[in-house]
Amino acid sequence: MSKTIHEFNDIIRKLRKDLFGKGPERIHTVFVENMAVSTLYGNLTPTETFIASTSEGCDMVHLARTKMIQDVYASNPPEGLEELVGAKLVNLFSDMKIKENIAVSVFVFDKNII
Repeated sequence: MSKTIHEFNDIIRKLRKDLFGKGPERIHTVFVENMAVSTLYGNLTPTETFIASTSEGCDMVHLARTKMIQDVYASNPPEGLEELVGAKLVNLFSDMKIKENIAVSVFVFDKNII
């Protein structure tokens, strides 16, 4: 199981690095029935951190990060993700605390995974 979680985290890290120029520094994932719940630490680029120094900038980074990642997963789940867990991704719920630089993603699949 830990090998599968490690591979799952690598897929998430690579996608976010490709999208944003920086992947999370650390990811903790648990599988629960038909869900994978991932907590991602150290997500922001130095530029995003600078932009988020104002409340307007913080809102902008939050919206960009959460909306973009949800749109990407909705249109095209990362290669190998569904094959790894043996189920189809049906929803992704994602949010981020910009000041704390922590994100949470809940991946919901069409059946129990692993």
